[in-house]
Amino acid sequence: MSRRSKLLSGALVTSAVVLASFGVTTVSASSTPRSAGEAVHAGHTMALSTATSPEDPDGDGYIPAVPPVTGVTPSTQNPPHRYFHEFQANCAVSHTKPDDPIVYPQQPGKSHDHTFMGNTTTNAGSTTASLSAGGTTCKAPGDLSGYWMPTLYNGDRRILPVGPQVIYYKAGVTDYTSVRPFPKGLRFVVGNPMQSADDFRHHPGFVEGWECGDSYFNTEFPATCPNRADVQLNIRFQAPSCWDGKYLDTPDHKSHMAYPVVKPGTNDNMCPADHPVALPMTEFKMAFPVNGDMSQVRLASGSGHSFHYDFFNAWDAPTLKALVDHCIVGGLQCDARGYDETHPEAGAALDADYRLP
Repeated sequence: MSRRSKLLSGALVTSAVVLASFGVTTVSASSTPRSAGEAVHAGHTMALSTATSPEDPDGDGYIPAVPPVTGVTPSTQNPPHRYFHEFQANCAVSHTKPDDPIVYPQQPGKSHDHTFMGNTTTNAGSTTASLSAGGTTCKAPGDLSGYWMPTLYNGDRRILPVGPQVIYYKAGVTDYTSVRPFPKGLRFVVGNPMQSADDFRHHPGFVEGWECGDSYFNTEFPATCPNRADVQLNIRFQAPSCWDGKYLDTPDHKSHMAYPVVKPGTNDNMCPADHPVALPMTEFKMAFPVNGDMSQVRLASGSGHSFHYDFFNAWDAPTLKALVDHCIVGGLQCDARGYDETHPEAGAALDADYRLP
């Protein structure tokens, strides 16, 4: 049976999966009626995706990897212990826009407002090709990826992170030597704008929640934060890092990715059998310049527990491979140049201009 046959009615199933991925369930007869093509989204409505992406011309929500990665089994090896195996992508905010090229491709204005970092051209019409031809606010010119998250507001005023933010690329599995670069065009959504506070707190990507001053691990924004120049609102959140090797995107924008699992009988992390390909684990570490009275702070997607983010890979492939091989596979703690100051003898992956030497 073909993949499309298995989807039954492709368009209906795709719409259902997209709805389910954002926590929208079937409306009962007693519910408030809504116009066709709308879904409740954290206190406001958003039109459902009906357009197709140039990279998904049949509109079934699947974007195959060409070629797919086959013949991989999850690594159970335990290489020599290295406390760090990571590098940073330091990327500043470029713009805000009510667009989401992953969830609402080719539909400008259909999303809640997003704060975009990295690629300066990211919008509803973005594709792998358009991002690859764009510019970037990241320190490494080779990082043309799009990174975005719901915009933070204090009342009606946008609160945008200032300067380069930290996006870690880490090993999510114990065998850090098995990590390989992202395939060009891979995209996914981390978290869910419709998740409950409990879902958010127990999400596998939850690291520290919202924090400011001495207030940590919050699912909602603290009521107040110390009103000092050195205090900002922070969050850290990790993405899944195991890939199925088949698709660059799926209808729910998540199913092609998975979080590592614990190897039975050990404390080691490994990829699950159905997502065997170990990729870097991205971790957003965002700082928002807001403190004092936090009672009016909110996200464009809703309250604090609606936090989520999107990633669309458009790295220059040789640059990304150099950083992954040198820093993650090499077991180093690197900056955006791929340099570990505690291991100067290892050198850097990139030159002083953050480019391949």
